[in-house]
Amino acid sequence: MLNYILKRLVASFITLFIVITATFFLMHALPGGPFDNEKPLPPQIKANLEEKYGLNKPVTEQYVMYLKNLSRGYLGPTLKYEGRSVNEIIKYSFPASAKLGLVSIVFSLILGIYLGVIAALNQGKWQDSLVMILATLGVTVPSFVLAILLMYAFAVKLHIFPPTGFDGPQNVVLPAIALSGYSLSFIARLTRSSLLDVIRQDYIRTAKAKGLSKNVVIYKHALRNALIPVVTYLGPLVAGILTGSFVIEKIFAIPGLGREFVTSIYNRDYMMIMGITVFYSTLLVVCNLIVDLLYAVIDPRIKLEG
Repeated sequence: MLNYILKRLVASFITLFIVITATFFLMHALPGGPFDNEKPLPPQIKANLEEKYGLNKPVTEQYVMYLKNLSRGYLGPTLKYEGRSVNEIIKYSFPASAKLGLVSIVFSLILGIYLGVIAALNQGKWQDSLVMILATLGVTVPSFVLAILLMYAFAVKLHIFPPTGFDGPQNVVLPAIALSGYSLSFIARLTRSSLLDVIRQDYIRTAKAKGLSKNVVIYKHALRNALIPVVTYLGPLVAGILTGSFVIEKIFAIPGLGREFVTSIYNRDYMMIMGITVFYSTLLVVCNLIVDLLYAVIDPRIKLEG
């Protein structure tokens, strides 16, 4: 187990290094800069700003400086907010994104697994058909389209939920549903197909032959193994939820990190784009490592060393 964790940590470090390097040089390869606005700045002021932030130095020298700052946990200053660092903005904005993401993930897992089990236990019946139709719609309809439909129906017309803001629990409902549409549907389909495969195994037939009740056979023996593909999907699920929140936060005016990321792209704020990319990449790598360790918890027969 320890050797496996060490190997994964080394691989994760290499992955992050590649992501940081690629993002850094791609950002600097794009035309224009953070101080190229519609109303051009005087050349002297622009030169002073570039000197202040080190943008007038060679790209390789900027890259080395960035790596040195990153090794100290410092993501650099923002190029658009005077006197503020990327660390401060992430610290201020990420809690809203984390709250929305956590609600969406829990909602996707609970309802997705439940619908998948209902569809599998009623294969070929109307319950199965209904779940598959809803799951197909959830996979094909983009999250921003679902967000607009939900806002129009439940906020503008029915006035059940507020259309924007993030002041209370009622503000989380619509964006969480919009954000979890794809993942919930995918988990439902994944659970259904996996459970159908598991309940045909010999050990399930043996459990039934011993006289165990249907609920015990399904929820104690079959469902546990059927959830292994769902656990595998947890890593990409976290990434999809967090990156999907970029657009959702913009639509519902949520003061989260996703909105800051979109704004930083408009502003060509290199430091902000780099900082948020590094932050989310680290989060994704950690989540994937945790998911791999969960395999052994769900099924003790899985040996991580192998």
